Amino acid sequence: MRQVGSWFARAGVGFVRACTVAAVTMLVPGVWAAAVALGIWWGPANPWSWVAPFVLVCLGTLALSRPVCRMVRHLVRRWTTSVIPDGYRPAPQVVRMSTGYWWNGFSYERSRRDAVMDQRWRLRYTDPATWRDLRFTVIAPFTAGLIASLPPVGAAAALLWLGRPGPGAGLLGAAGVVVAVASAPYAWRPLEPVAVRFLRPSRAAALTDRVDELTAQRANATVAQAAELRRIERDLHDGAQARLVALGLSLATAEKLMENDPDRARTILREARAGASASLAELRELVRGISPPVLTERGLVDAVRALALDIPLDTHVDADLRRRPEPPVESALYFGIAELLTNAVKHAHASRARVSIAQHADHLVVEVEDDGRGAATMHTGGGLAGLRRRLTAFDGTVEITSPAGGPTRIRMAVPCESS
Repeated sequence: MRQVGSWFARAGVGFVRACTVAAVTMLVPGVWAAAVALGIWWGPANPWSWVAPFVLVCLGTLALSRPVCRMVRHLVRRWTTSVIPDGYRPAPQVVRMSTGYWWNGFSYERSRRDAVMDQRWRLRYTDPATWRDLRFTVIAPFTAGLIASLPPVGAAAALLWLGRPGPGAGLLGAAGVVVAVASAPYAWRPLEPVAVRFLRPSRAAALTDRVDELTAQRANATVAQAAELRRIERDLHDGAQARLVALGLSLATAEKLMENDPDRARTILREARAGASASLAELRELVRGISPPVLTERGLVDAVRALALDIPLDTHVDADLRRRPEPPVESALYFGIAELLTNAVKHAHASRARVSIAQHADHLVVEVEDDGRGAATMHTGGGLAGLRRRLTAFDGTVEITSPAGGPTRIRMAVPCESS
């Protein structure tokens, strides 16, 4: 009985999925059928009966191809373990030039609206992913769509013929029930191989995207390194260097006053000693900002726990690491956690936070959650955007979940070798 119940449960789930696949993949053929019906209704004498259906087919297919393919990718990702990247080219940033015109990566326009519209249409027609979507939209109805239509067609036949008199009608109704029930657990499954085959970016496109991504990562790493060097130079110039110059002047003054005014010389020496102590503290703080000693000596987990003790926030740290990551990865994650906890105190006004560090399969995953006011967003030039740039150098990702009112949950994932 348990196996029978499990079978019917699978059949029910499969029937719903098959109906969903049939509805999505047959959406564009439905537009084709409507266009043909419109031409037939107008009649052959009307000149528009030939032109209008053709225009409707072309526009409908082009307009629905991308939404249909996005829905297919979503269904495949939700129902199976396959993830099909869309491969759409990202839109360049629209920038206003000093002449007043707007540059969209392709041409200059008089207004931002015109620049965005021109960019959108150029990307739509020059992107290879658009033609992959069109190809899949034409192929899917005759492959996965036809097979997925078996359960709903069988159910419709059963409803149509079972209530009619006669042995032939009953036989057709029973056959419809058998087809619907028997094919339901399997009819939706061809969607995955068909989508993977025709929607996945080609190897050449994937390599091109990877080269572009690595080029952007190299540029971001260079910018981040230059900014860090400028910060260190500024801190040395404005802090320790100024104090050391003042210390040298104080010692020279004390040397001149040693014979004539020894009391004044001793006072200056005491002040110089205090300045030397302050300079040493600033240098230690600068070194801590470059690479905290506890991170180098004891690893990421202990460094984060030490950081949690210094943050004015009730912070709980959970960690499950089988091995230490590479030092650059450790440093990037540590400063990312430090920035997120600082944001929780400074901007979100949180009272509690939780840091989770764990290794999942081949990724090192860090989650930082706080009970602040939420609504955290990633914008150009912000700290979260800088965090993403820092992690992209290691093929890492940053995911933000921050509804208004909180809580805020930020997930950082970096590929790593499994032990």
